[in-house]
Amino acid sequence: MASNTNTKQVVITSPSEKFNSIILPEFPLLLAPMEDVSDPPFRAVCKDNGADLMYTEFISSEGLIRDAIKSRRKLDIFDYERPIGIQIFGGDEESLALAAKIVDVTQPDLLDINFGCPVKKVALKGAGAGVLKDVDLMVRLTAAVVKSTSLPVTVKTRLGWDENSLNIEEVAERLQDVGIKALTIHGRTRCQMYKGEADWTLIGKVKNNPRIKIPIFGNGDIDSPQKALEYKNRYGVDGVMIGRAAIGYPWIFREIKHYYKTGELLPPPTVEERVNVVRKHLRKSLEWKGPIVGINEMRRHYANYLKGLPNIKEYRNKLVTLTNPNEIEAVLDEIIVRYSGYEFTRTPIELVDYHEKCKLQ
Repeated sequence: MASNTNTKQVVITSPSEKFNSIILPEFPLLLAPMEDVSDPPFRAVCKDNGADLMYTEFISSEGLIRDAIKSRRKLDIFDYERPIGIQIFGGDEESLALAAKIVDVTQPDLLDINFGCPVKKVALKGAGAGVLKDVDLMVRLTAAVVKSTSLPVTVKTRLGWDENSLNIEEVAERLQDVGIKALTIHGRTRCQMYKGEADWTLIGKVKNNPRIKIPIFGNGDIDSPQKALEYKNRYGVDGVMIGRAAIGYPWIFREIKHYYKTGELLPPPTVEERVNVVRKHLRKSLEWKGPIVGINEMRRHYANYLKGLPNIKEYRNKLVTLTNPNEIEAVLDEIIVRYSGYEFTRTPIELVDYHEKCKLQ
């Protein structure tokens, strides 16, 4: 069933006159902060296709303080990406507060704290989802960040550490009380990693808690326009955050928007549309990372973009071995000619499984 014409907006309020409040459309679509995925080239193609609010890859507070090159580089944001948030993580109040001051200087639209990543090297050091075992610490860390920045502060987290500590309702109230302006909840515990289905029941309870006044965004397993609208209607969330489903398929944002407005599904993107997105992603990758790293790191994306094309292996093998941008462009030209007129059938989006390395939240 189609939604009514948009009449409402979702607002992430600013605590300071230095920054404007973030005005989002009714039922905004957020691009998840994904380590080794949500870099500027990937964000550019998602923005083109309708992402309303995006986040950087998560950045270590300790790395920022040490002036680590990789951490500092993740602060790169561009005006065409706005609104955009920078996400940080850490388990020490002083370090997080100092990192927040560093982020403040770069002037993103908001600062997000990661309390959701379940990877051992993060969680077992008392950061990311590891903070879920100590709600008092989570509150202190959040308060330290809120006090150290003039940016709106938001949080992304999970339902709890495990099924015996589903404390997200308490967490939401306490984090709102210390000043966060929005909360994104992934519908799994830390111990679940990315296995099984995300449980949105508690996300709905948080959203419908009369004490909660800030926007609540749901995250986990959104892989189709139908599911996005169904979860909005069932759980009442202010918007959804999309991660894995956007990898190789940034069109999911425009498809959800169209379905939300009309109740109709758009046809799958054509071969030419897919190749054009590959071209832009490659170009942005070369611009931001340089010719060597840009080409090497782009290789992980080709299979996802070209999934579904019959007998594509020959072309894919060329794309992941060539080192000259012009030769890569020539292969992309060949693909358009070879598959001209090919019509994709709509199939469920396959969620890329990166849970072992915690590349996704």
